[in-house]
Amino acid sequence: MDLGLTGKRAIVLSSSRGLGRGIAEGLAAEGANVLLAARSADKLNAAVAAINARGQGRAFAVAGDLKDSVEAIAAAAQQHLGGVDILVANTGGPPAGTATSVKPEAWTPQFDAMVLPVIRLAGLVLPGMRQGGFGRILIVASSGVEQPIPNLVMSNALRASLAGWAKTLSAEVAAEGVTVNMILPGRIETDRTGELDAANAKAQGKTPAEIAEAARAAIPARRYGRVQEFADVACFLASERASYVTGSMIRVDGGAVRSI
Repeated sequence: MDLGLTGKRAIVLSSSRGLGRGIAEGLAAEGANVLLAARSADKLNAAVAAINARGQGRAFAVAGDLKDSVEAIAAAAQQHLGGVDILVANTGGPPAGTATSVKPEAWTPQFDAMVLPVIRLAGLVLPGMRQGGFGRILIVASSGVEQPIPNLVMSNALRASLAGWAKTLSAEVAAEGVTVNMILPGRIETDRTGELDAANAKAQGKTPAEIAEAARAAIPARRYGRVQEFADVACFLASERASYVTGSMIRVDGGAVRSI
């Protein structure tokens, strides 16, 4: 299937590693030109070099903390890509914690880091998408949006706020060729997953290996997902072929969420 991504222009946030990098690599492999954004310049430059060595779509980088770099990212996209057709809003996750242990003052900084920058950046790139009659906004969230994950109360709540915003926006721009979707990873084999397993192990007095074993046993697929498996779904949602999919939440979780 030709996804129709050749020449499309994409921003992928938090793309120096993990799911973000996987999506950036997948889009570029389909011929899209991609701006990678993250905090670590060294990791970003390594990712860009690896993508460009493959010779399909071109990759560029802009480094900075997301909450302070929204305008710089939009400007870099204009400079390197000439505009934006696709925004993949992938953000880092907040610290683990329970609903009773997280202090009230901890919420606002995480909201400012995870939620507001996505809304601000979407506001900057949407006019060009609407004018051109094509746009894809894809928010990488978590299966915790549908089935809250123990010890991740901040992620569950803050990502759910983006779900409400995305659903509302999707109805406002659908007639102009712009889709807005959310993709929900379950247990995908990344550094972040390892960090969460370690945090849960500490909280429960177990080893990370025991936590991982129990997690795999609870997934119908009996394994963690691969980054490429997740990125392939993201690339489809960002493509021409997904033009009638909007306002949706797509799970990539091996069947872990048990709701219909």
